[in-house]
Amino acid sequence: MLGLGIDRVLLDALYRDRLRGLRNRAEEAGLSKSGSVEVVRARLIQHHILGDDDLSWEGIQSMTHKEIGEVLKVFGIKSSGSHKERRQRLWLHLNFDSRRLTVERLAEMDRDTLQELCQKLEARVTGSRTVLMARVGGVLTNQANGWGRIKRSLWRSGIPDVSEGVAEVEFEDVVEEVEAEFEESSAEPEEEVDFQRTAAEAVLEDASDALVFDLDKAESSVQGALLTIQARVEDLERMVGTILRGHGGHWGEEEQILLIKLAERRGWPLDEDEVRSRVRRVATNIAEIKGGSLGERESRSRINSDATLERVREKMRHAETLLSESPED
Repeated sequence: MLGLGIDRVLLDALYRDRLRGLRNRAEEAGLSKSGSVEVVRARLIQHHILGDDDLSWEGIQSMTHKEIGEVLKVFGIKSSGSHKERRQRLWLHLNFDSRRLTVERLAEMDRDTLQELCQKLEARVTGSRTVLMARVGGVLTNQANGWGRIKRSLWRSGIPDVSEGVAEVEFEDVVEEVEAEFEESSAEPEEEVDFQRTAAEAVLEDASDALVFDLDKAESSVQGALLTIQARVEDLERMVGTILRGHGGHWGEEEQILLIKLAERRGWPLDEDEVRSRVRRVATNIAEIKGGSLGERESRSRINSDATLERVREKMRHAETLLSESPED
């Protein structure tokens, strides 16, 4: 699929690597570390794999239909479509975060910015601000899910015929990636169910009430902790959505452990068993309402096809044992 001149082993590693690893690679290469995991990944692929190619707007315009299709494949995104659609998709992938350049955000842009976008996307640049916004929105809608994130199969398994082996992922790597994704706090539209869509006000109210149910019967230390967490119920809901998205909509023991660890890193008062237990129950209710699949996985084929996540979960179980035996720094 990929050209013979490409460093397939390095490309495979870039497909598989997580946010912290990608940022370390960017720092070593003297590149910017800013942006989401996919923005950093695209930056590294452009630098390390396609460094000799002109990927400016003008360079993209000069590529043939076949050439641009091969470049899109290297970036791990959709490669089909007309010549113009391929040019648009590549330019978007190289210059924007798909979670930030959305149809909804076009309303925040002034006419000059919209006009420049129209020019780069090969759309007409005349007309009112509303007309320009509609043209850019039409391109974004047409290109939805085609750019901004590598194909899930590449993230899970890399390039099929590259026998490099999957590096083991430490538990802290998992937590730090989820934490970074949570900080970005934007949904990535890929799954049918949008796990990170903000829950209805009633759901947040129910979760808030459940956290402090029978509060007067609890010890004072537990009361204080639960009241503190109640004030952060929106953060709890967002963290649940982030974890659901990263774990294919599954919510089980490992996901609950990850939630608690993530919350602890953010300074939540979770020393008391009663507090941790209540947070886990409330989080599970939120996950179910969001459409998550509760309990242990039943699909053997899903497990077999997701070797990387299985290794992560094994590491998580091992790390949790270590954490229970020694205090965290």
